[in-house]
Amino acid sequence: MNSTAPAAPPAVGDLLRTWRQRRRLSQLALSVDAGVSTRHLSFVESGRAMPSRDMLLNLAEHLAVPLRERNTLLLSAGYAPMFPQRALDDPDMHAARQAVDLVLRGHEPYPALAVDRHWTLVAANAAVGPLLAGVDPVLLASPVNVLRLSMHPGGLADRIVNYTEWRDHILARLHQQVVASGDATLEALEKELAAYPLPGGWTTPPKRDAAPTTGALVVPLQLRTEAGVLSFISTTTVFGTPVDVTLSELAIESLFPADARTAEILRRMAEAQDD
Repeated sequence: MNSTAPAAPPAVGDLLRTWRQRRRLSQLALSVDAGVSTRHLSFVESGRAMPSRDMLLNLAEHLAVPLRERNTLLLSAGYAPMFPQRALDDPDMHAARQAVDLVLRGHEPYPALAVDRHWTLVAANAAVGPLLAGVDPVLLASPVNVLRLSMHPGGLADRIVNYTEWRDHILARLHQQVVASGDATLEALEKELAAYPLPGGWTTPPKRDAAPTTGALVVPLQLRTEAGVLSFISTTTVFGTPVDVTLSELAIESLFPADARTAEILRRMAEAQDD
């Protein structure tokens, strides 16, 4: 019977080098920024020296390494992880969950939703539901991926009026996340979304570097509904200086009406839900 030994975890020096190269920094630039000698940094990356816990955290801070990966760095160097990871329903996260709910409810009658690092839906306010009418129920089964819901042929794709612009915007944003994080799940999601067929009526694939043709400063989401075409601009809110992995990866996506007509339609839709 053949058995395969588990792969050895990456060495801390290899991980640091990967993050430095991902940030496109030379050893000299990082050593100057972090106040570490270039020689010592070189020794750490090559495995000839082991960084102290404080030095490792200092380098991770200057490299903007996500908290989850900072724990990985600490473990690879033989130190205990520093940043806890608790579910939002954990009693210690009650205040954070209340803050999320407050932001979501406070944004009504406009849509807002909270997502994790992989764009999985965590929570949404009451204004989101009416926009999902006609979506394939399979895409609404937990866990719901918001980007897949937006671009899948069974999702909102057929109803997005400016689909090519929106697709280009989503793929460009997702690609930036992949480059910054090296996250394999996000990379797989990017490839999946890019492979989706164009909705009916669209024959030209979008250009990744194309600028919006609307003359707007941001790419709007223009969604066709039974009440008419709704036009949104979006903002992203994150927790400031989080020390918990879950909170550091949580983002609130808020949609604002891009015109007075959209605002009025959303107000009427909210009133209809209350009746």
